[in-house]
Amino acid sequence: MKLNKINKNKITNKKVLLRVDFNVSILNSKVKEDFKIRQVIETIDFLLKNNCRIILLSHLGQPKSGFEKKYSMKPVALHLSKILARKVEFLPFDKYSKFQDIKKRIEADIKKSDKKLFLLDNIRFFDGEENDSLSLGKSLAGLADVYINDAFAVSHRANSSVSAVRKYIPSYAGFLLEKELENLNKILNPKKPLVLIMGGAKIASKAPIIERLYDKASFVLLGGALVNNFYLAKKYNIGKSLYDPGSESLIKKFLNLKKIILPVDLIVASKNNNDKSIKKIKKVTEVCSDESIYDIGPETISLFAKYIKKAKTIVWNGPMGKFEENGFKRGTVAIASEVASLSKGKAFGVVGGGETVEALNLSGMRSYIDWVSTGGGAMLDYLSGKKMPGID
Repeated sequence: MKLNKINKNKITNKKVLLRVDFNVSILNSKVKEDFKIRQVIETIDFLLKNNCRIILLSHLGQPKSGFEKKYSMKPVALHLSKILARKVEFLPFDKYSKFQDIKKRIEADIKKSDKKLFLLDNIRFFDGEENDSLSLGKSLAGLADVYINDAFAVSHRANSSVSAVRKYIPSYAGFLLEKELENLNKILNPKKPLVLIMGGAKIASKAPIIERLYDKASFVLLGGALVNNFYLAKKYNIGKSLYDPGSESLIKKFLNLKKIILPVDLIVASKNNNDKSIKKIKKVTEVCSDESIYDIGPETISLFAKYIKKAKTIVWNGPMGKFEENGFKRGTVAIASEVASLSKGKAFGVVGGGETVEALNLSGMRSYIDWVSTGGGAMLDYLSGKKMPGID
């Protein structure tokens, strides 16, 4: 696909509607982690230098119906102001106001004080956003001269601020979106050997990328709760472990494929009479009915490391276990270390997915990876060849 890229000749002295992904973790009304915010600073700086007025659009969380204070973008506006060392004007949500009123306020602020940077409250507070409403898209387009998509992480969703808006206004790709596609395209035409590492809970979300890249891959390493479905298919006991009912037909497709490498040992836990967790290393065939699988074991870590070391290209999406608990993070952190040790050198490494990026942060390895994608589902969909409403 050919992107309509931004440059100084095209975008100067414009009002710009900039779709970003500021769907970040908020704790006590403060931004907890700002990786996604910092990734779009290059685009914001470019537009400011070219004397543009910017109206930022983003969602935050999953509000059920209209305004919910915990999903307000106000803490993000304050945080972005600190990063840029300039005030970001926050445009609060009011269900009674119309977009014409928002436009008048922006224009009045610009005229009165030459304000240049605005952040509209959570776009999911507005009716029609998640239904790709043409009416909402047209209203959003009416706020600006041009539209720029720099929110790769939602470009797989048919939302008004991603898709419908582009029907009514000249549209461009931001620098982050451009970099995302440039780096992910290296996976579609990889230097070999290519190693896929897939974890997390659901095989259904990973199946399309495995199917599309299987012929190009040398090895597909699987971990996390999605592997429990393979054990069930092999008639192994998984005890009280999480699994994905209804995935039998998918598992059947992959069960006997030679390139797919499953864990050989696991970290399991059960409760004793005092409700204390007892942790053990078990072979995959030895899990008891009162135990739950929470991580890959040390033999598996060594086995996976052996395959990862052969790679020239690595793609990783999904943790190896319940990494958010100290007792079960070793497998995920070990994989992070292995991928990081080869990236920016022997191999080209790409990592994506919210939990996987969080694991990289925990291990302190994020800066060593060639490309850390801001998208989880978007990265999987793009690499799987699915339609991308925000790009296509």
